[in-house]
Amino acid sequence: MSQVLDRVRDAAGMALVADVGAVIAAASDMSGRFRSGGRLLAFGRAEAAADAAHVAVEFTHPVIVGKRALPALCLGADPSLLPVLGRPQDIAVGVRPAAGDLAAARALGMLTVALTANEECREADHVLSARSEDPLVAREIHITVYHLLWELVHVFQEAAA
Repeated sequence: MSQVLDRVRDAAGMALVADVGAVIAAASDMSGRFRSGGRLLAFGRAEAAADAAHVAVEFTHPVIVGKRALPALCLGADPSLLPVLGRPQDIAVGVRPAAGDLAAARALGMLTVALTANEECREADHVLSARSEDPLVAREIHITVYHLLWELVHVFQEAAA
């Protein structure tokens, strides 16, 4: 069983390596929104709400000395708060969003980022897919992606300073 899981993880990891350009593009766009006073609003349905909370914590509580805190809120499992709290300069991050979850945010002009696992998400500006049928492996890839986003956003922030 361990060898099967290792192959599944390896395949998902290699898919992420192949998608690194998409992660960099999302981080660059996110950095621009933060520079213009934007905030990150994260949500996730069901168990993905915990990941949304983790995303918000990553941006508001940097663990590396010298990295600045960036404004982020967790909406829990309630994307209906996006049009209530969102502003055009903000960033909406949906972890495993359902169809339509990011539509209102995009209509407001918010930057939309979807962390998916093989699901389509047409209303997102950036779709970062874990490309794994195994939900635990997909979650591992999502955790890796949002840590990469955090790090790369800071790289872009420092380059613009």
